[in-house]
Amino acid sequence: MDPVAFSIFGLDIMWYGILIALGVVAAMITTSYICRIKGMDFEQILDIFLYAFPAAIVGARLYYVVFEFDYYRNNLSDIFNIRQGGLAFHGGLIAALLVAFLYTRIKKISFLQVTDAVAPGIILAQAIGRWGNFFNSEAHGGQVTQSFIGLFPEFIQKGMYIDGAYYHPTFLYESVWNLCVCAFLIYLTKRKPRSGTVIAAYAGLYSLGRLFIEGLRTDSLMLGGIRVAQLVSLAGMLICAIGLFIIYRDRFKGKGAGNI
Repeated sequence: MDPVAFSIFGLDIMWYGILIALGVVAAMITTSYICRIKGMDFEQILDIFLYAFPAAIVGARLYYVVFEFDYYRNNLSDIFNIRQGGLAFHGGLIAALLVAFLYTRIKKISFLQVTDAVAPGIILAQAIGRWGNFFNSEAHGGQVTQSFIGLFPEFIQKGMYIDGAYYHPTFLYESVWNLCVCAFLIYLTKRKPRSGTVIAAYAGLYSLGRLFIEGLRTDSLMLGGIRVAQLVSLAGMLICAIGLFIIYRDRFKGKGAGNI
């Protein structure tokens, strides 16, 4: 696949950047819809976004560079070049959540209500952004047979034919999984659950899919012999379980209660 969408005055505009931008737009539209359902002020979310999104980009890049520092120690100028990829989602998410937490504490608004509102949009942006990996011929899995790749549309087959071999379209697996999770989170939001339920479900469901899909990938960030994304995914699933237990602990005790 050609990673360049078009050129303007000699400057190449990459599909990777375009798809990230489209993901952000889709996330904001979705969040606006969620805010209407929840009766929240969307302008407040926009204010948080202005701080959290730049932090997410920096965090995603730093996270990637830390685990690939053997390369970047001798290529320091490449640290600032993100046009070809090299953004680790988990790093971006952690940075954005930290900024959002600080903002909500300062403004004295509910962090859980804010994260519940943005969770469906975030995972929709992830679903769209994964297609940037497709155009960069990255984030794919190991080799597969021609008969296996033949199960996919022709343009996927062509995109996954890299250096004379076919590869698992793991970007597609994750994109489809994320779309399914997004639909479920919107459904869950409409059920008006307790604060923190939606973001906990996001953490658990996204992590569950990533845990298995990451095992197929060939470009995982590694910590010794462990895939970092799988380790973080296990942590995400644990956070989900603990979070839901805390939110609904009265029901586990058999008391029953309404929404909080």
